[in-house]
Amino acid sequence: QVQLVESGGGLVQPGGSLRLSCAASGFTLAYYNIGWFRQAPGKEREGVSCISSSFDITYYVDSVKGRFTISRDNAKNTVYLQINSLKPEDTAVYYCAARIGYGCTLAPNYNYWGQGTQVTVSS
Repeated sequence: QVQLVESGGGLVQPGGSLRLSCAASGFTLAYYNIGWFRQAPGKEREGVSCISSSFDITYYVDSVKGRFTISRDNAKNTVYLQINSLKPEDTAVYYCAARIGYGCTLAPNYNYWGQGTQVTVSS
């Protein structure tokens, strides 16, 4: 059974950091392009970062550049999203997703999705 499970969310103060994890089961994450998305209440789902299956090419939406870092650990079949300098506007449910094929994208054209992990940034 193909499954993605996110973890690592929580309540953090502005300026704080979190590391989100996306663990895969039922397939080998190394062969897939992985994206991280977020959805705040009342807003559309937004792609924030992705990492390609080939050469680990990474992309970030402008609003998170310099603060978010995506990486993968193929031995653990897991992709991470390190989030630093958190802002209240980063508050959202964060999802990871996997897609086969050439390259990754910040558009939600992915085959598999996790259930999400809540990130809340508040003092």
